[in-house]
Parts: sequence; structure tokens; C-alpha cells
Amino acid sequence: MTAPTPAAPPPLPPSRTMSPNPLLLAAFLLLVGLIGIGGYRASEYQGMQALRTDAGHRLDLFAAAVDGIVNRYAHIPATIQLNEEVLTLMRRPHSAAGVQAANRFLQQLNEHIGSVAIFVMNQRGIVLASSNWNHPGENFVGEDLSFRSYFLDGLAGRVGRHFAIGTTRGEPGYFVSTPIRDGGRVVGVAVIKISLGQLNQAWSLLGAPALIADGNGVVILSSVPEWRYTALKPLPLDTRVEVRMSRLYNEGSIGNFPVPIDDDPGPEGQIVHMALRGSPARPHAGFAGSYLVHGRGLQDVGWRLLIFSDLRPVRTQALGHGALAAVATGFVLLLLLVLAQRRRIVCQKLEAKELLEQANAQLESKVARRTRALTDTNARLRKEVAERQQAEQTLRAAQDELVQAAKLAVLGQLAAGITHELAQPLGAMRTLSGNAIEFMKRGNLPTVEQNLTIIARLADQMGRIITPLKTFARKSPAVPAATDLAHAVSAALFLLDQRLTKAGITLINRCEPGQAIAWCDQNRLEQVLINLIRNAGDAMADSEHKELLIEVAPRDDGALELSIADSGCGLPDDGALFEPFFTTKPAGEGLGLGLAISRDIVREFGGDLRAENRPEGGARFILQLPAAPKEPS
Repeated sequence: MTAPTPAAPPPLPPSRTMSPNPLLLAAFLLLVGLIGIGGYRASEYQGMQALRTDAGHRLDLFAAAVDGIVNRYAHIPATIQLNEEVLTLMRRPHSAAGVQAANRFLQQLNEHIGSVAIFVMNQRGIVLASSNWNHPGENFVGEDLSFRSYFLDGLAGRVGRHFAIGTTRGEPGYFVSTPIRDGGRVVGVAVIKISLGQLNQAWSLLGAPALIADGNGVVILSSVPEWRYTALKPLPLDTRVEVRMSRLYNEGSIGNFPVPIDDDPGPEGQIVHMALRGSPARPHAGFAGSYLVHGRGLQDVGWRLLIFSDLRPVRTQALGHGALAAVATGFVLLLLLVLAQRRRIVCQKLEAKELLEQANAQLESKVARRTRALTDTNARLRKEVAERQQAEQTLRAAQDELVQAAKLAVLGQLAAGITHELAQPLGAMRTLSGNAIEFMKRGNLPTVEQNLTIIARLADQMGRIITPLKTFARKSPAVPAATDLAHAVSAALFLLDQRLTKAGITLINRCEPGQAIAWCDQNRLEQVLINLIRNAGDAMADSEHKELLIEVAPRDDGALELSIADSGCGLPDDGALFEPFFTTKPAGEGLGLGLAISRDIVREFGGDLRAENRPEGGARFILQLPAAPKEPS
């Protein structure tokens, strides 16, 4: 009698491959393109805001420089009528001795303050005395300036302030005139001409093409030479007639600016397209580009200061950010596709394993083969154990990196708030240091000491702002220690204060220092708290009533429970909250790893993390932590 022939093992299932779906591919490309465009728009908006802020700072700095140069000697003409030689000349204009005395007085005054010229005119606009009386070819004495606007203002009893090009040397300057009164009657006009040469040397403060236009809208000064004496807008007929009669710009014709400029670009500025030639900021002659125009009015002189910021760096950076966003999105989608394919392969392996088990059941009589199969299986299991141990180590390392990345992401979101917090003490330190220098020059050492003491206190204040950020950003291994839960909650709330305030969330923190001491790593615990508080804030984004409640309570078994409750939309009912890559946020706003990582961190401490819905609405996350061991008495 022969042994029965064992049945042949069942065939393995055929391998299944995933064929590309055209609709899926089109959706993939569309999503990547939309996110790339969104990244470009967001980066362009941020860059434009930064450019506007920088342009505003530079305009303020240059406006202060203009004010210091132009208005430094604007009060001098008002003091000239107090001089007896000038009043004597106004009363007896044909006295040679009076003319000589007035000339010498004006010459000494001009040499002392360093202006271009100081002169006085009679009621007909004839210059009677001038500081440059002894300079051949530059002497104003005897010149008829009755056509000038500043003479007409002074004769009318007003202070005149006008830009004009000199008729003698053709040198532009800023003229300030005041009336000369004798017994309450206007008998003449005193004028000072202030040089604007220093403004041409100050264009480097702006670092971009810029111009100054007078009240007529005519460019009188510019870092781009070909812009000078052009009108930002076509001049009306009456303005052209007035300009020609007063000869403010001599006999030269006023051209048109390359592009029309709005009267008030506003805080957002005006975008123009033009080519710059010979500009220090744009050495490539004839290159056409886009510029953001910002303006600032110079109230005292009636001028407008305009700066032209190049938009190419902003758009280049935005293009790079958009491409980076598209690449990152494509990478994430491809990673999800690889995970799906891996899952299919694992299912195939499980099916193959079942078929092998059936074959082993049919071949039980084959002891040797079964032994070899068991030996091979044992070796395979040992190999899998080693691989799983290696994978666990890799997972822990990746978890540490994700924790550090989350920290740095929080620090990036806090950059604007911390910048605002540091800007005030920095401004105060700048002002106090400048005052200390001036008081030191005067020998007022007590005041200098007081300013330095205040600066030291401001420096300590800045240190207190920065120290929590340095401690939070430090990457360190988890070392359990006695941790005051109130201090950990305070550190997490400090880093999220701006976010909670901006979202309009009411915070109720019932954790008191010294009330609950847990045995855990404070740095890791702060990371878990930050993740839970941020999730609570996101859950309350669409809620009318936004309230965040944090409290701690002891358990019967001696452990501690720290709860974080919100008034948001609550938790889903599918129970997959702590599974990796599970998220309720919109696509692109989270990977679904935060809660899984947070629970793993808490379990490393010997605790646990669970979640539940609140009866009154919202969700509550409960951290169960071991209490710190009591010190022996």
C-alpha cells in the first residue's frame, strides 16, 4: 500500500500593479499648480509688505535729513530786521556808508552760518545789500528780483518759502524771505538762500531711485539726473504762466515725467513700469522694470519726497517660494502614493503567507521539510525582530526631529510678535544712548549715569524676553525631573500669547505654582502643551464663544491630571484621533502627526494622553502624568 500523494499547494495570487489614472494625474498636477500659485501670491504679499515698511523707514530718515538741511537757517531772515545797519539802509537807501555797513553785516552773518547768500531788498524788489557784495560776477546788489515769488510774499507781510534757480550763477537753492518792518510798516524784504547740495549727497540714505517735487509738481532734486525739472503731471496753463513770470526754473522748459504719478499713492503705494538710465541703483542702462512708488509730504517746505523701490527681488523671491511650495506638495503627494502602494504590497504578502500556511498543513508528514520551514521561519523572525528594533530606533530619532521642527515652527510664527516686543526697548535704548552722548559732551555725568542705568534695565528686559525662546528652541534628550506644571503651562502660553490674543480667545488658567509637581521632562512637556493649545485654538476658529480652560487635579492613585478644554467644534466619533496621518484640518494645514507624537512623548514619561467631548460643547484633552517622588525627610 503506497502513501497518498500530498496535494499540490495552492497557487500564489497574481501580482497586481497600479495603472496610472489620467484623471488622478490631472488632479495631482492641478493641486500642485494651485499650491504653487498660492505660495507665490503669499510670498509676494509678504515681500510687498516688507518693502512698504522699509520704504517708509527710509522716507522718514530722508525727510528728517531734508528738514535738518532746509530749516536749519530758515529763522535767520527774521532776525535781520533787528540790526540797526539794515534799518538805517532801509531809511536812507542812497547812503554809501549805510550800504557798506549793511553789506559787511550780511557778509559776516553769512560766513558765520555758511549759507549761499543773504540779501535785503527795498519795496520795489531792488537788492540794496548782499553778503556777496565783494564777489565779482556773483554780486546781487542792484539786481531787480521783484518778479520772484518770495519777494512778493515778504512784501505782503508773509514768510516766503520757495525753490528757485539763481539768475546770477544758475545755482538752485531754497529761498526764505521775511518782511522788514519799521514802525509796523513793511519797508523791505530780507532773504536767505540755502544750498541744496547736501541733499544730493544724501541720496545714498535711501538706497533706491528717489526725487523731490515742489508744490507745482516739478521735480527739483533727484538721484536720477534726467528726471530733474520734469512735471509729474502736465502743468495747468495758469501754473505755466506763473512759473514763467517768476522764473523759478529760469528759462528752461519743463518736460513730462516718464510715467504719470498719482497725487497721493497712499500707504499701499503705486506700481509703475519704466526704464531707468544712469541711476546709481540701476546701473544697467535702458532696463525696463516695475517699481513701487511711495511718497512722503514735507509739510514745512511744501515738497513731496518719492522713492521708487524695485519689485524684481520681491517677485524673484516669490517665484522661488511658489516653486518650493509646489515641489513640497508634490513630494507629500508622492509620499502618500508610495504608502498606498506599500499597503497593497503588504496585503499581497499576507495573502501569500496564508497560502503557505495551508501548504504547511498539507505537508505535516514531511517532518524534515517542516523542521527546515520552522528553522527558516525562526531565522526570518529574528531578522524581523532586528529590523523592527532598528525601525523603532529610527522612529524615535525621527520623532525627536519632528519635535524640534515643531518648536522651530512655533518660533517662526512668534517672530513678528517678538520683533514688536524688542522694537520698543531698542528704540528707547537708541534715544537714551544719543542723549547720553550729548550730556557727556556737556559734562552732565549724573544724567549720563541715569541714562545708562535705564539702558541696562532695558537690556535685562530684552534678555527676559529672549531667554524662554532659547530654552524652548534647544534640542536636548528627554531627562525626567521634578517639574512644576504651572511653570510649564506658563512657558507654553508665553510662546502662544500673540496667537491666542489675535484669535480673540479668553484664557482661564487655574494652574498655580507649587500646586502640582510632576516627574517628566519639562522641555518635552512644553512641546506637548503647545501642540494641544494650538489645536484647541484652531478648533475654535469658527466659534462665536472662544474660551480655553487649563486646570490640574490629583488622581486617587497619586498621579496628576492636566486638562486642556476648549469651546470648539468637538472631536470626531470614529476613534482614529491618535492614529498617524489622521487630521481634521483642511488639506495642506497639517500632517496628522502631532497628537500621535504627543501621546508617545507622554507615555515615555510613564503617563498617558486621552481625549473626550465636553457636555457643554468642545473638546478636552487630559494629560495623565506621574507625580514627582517625595524627597526623604
